[in-house]
Amino acid sequence: MKALFGDILKLDGVWGIMLFSFEGQIIFKQLLPGPSGETPKGELGDSWMPIIAAMNQIREADLIFESSRLYIRRTELGYLLVLMGAFAQTAMVRLNCDILLPSLRETKEGARGLKRLFKKKR
Repeated sequence: MKALFGDILKLDGVWGIMLFSFEGQIIFKQLLPGPSGETPKGELGDSWMPIIAAMNQIREADLIFESSRLYIRRTELGYLLVLMGAFAQTAMVRLNCDILLPSLRETKEGARGLKRLFKKKR
């Protein structure tokens, strides 16, 4: 999955990407050093679950804070969160997400096909 998100992570001002399932489980997480040079540490655990529940049926959102932004995009696997600085190019992030979404769909369908091969017979 890291290869899928590489173009977004290369954009100036992007600090990281997180992909959550609809149940709040972390599917993918890649955090880059922020403006202070430190990579965020710690486990998020269930702390995102209320936010995931509140995002019910949104397609996308762009949350702007004093010194950072959070771009949220609904995918077939769950919610994609892009953490970025206040001056990051949101249009480029959006464009890369539009390009990325079909690849995530193929990843989901491919996994489903493999599960059928290894399904236990009753």
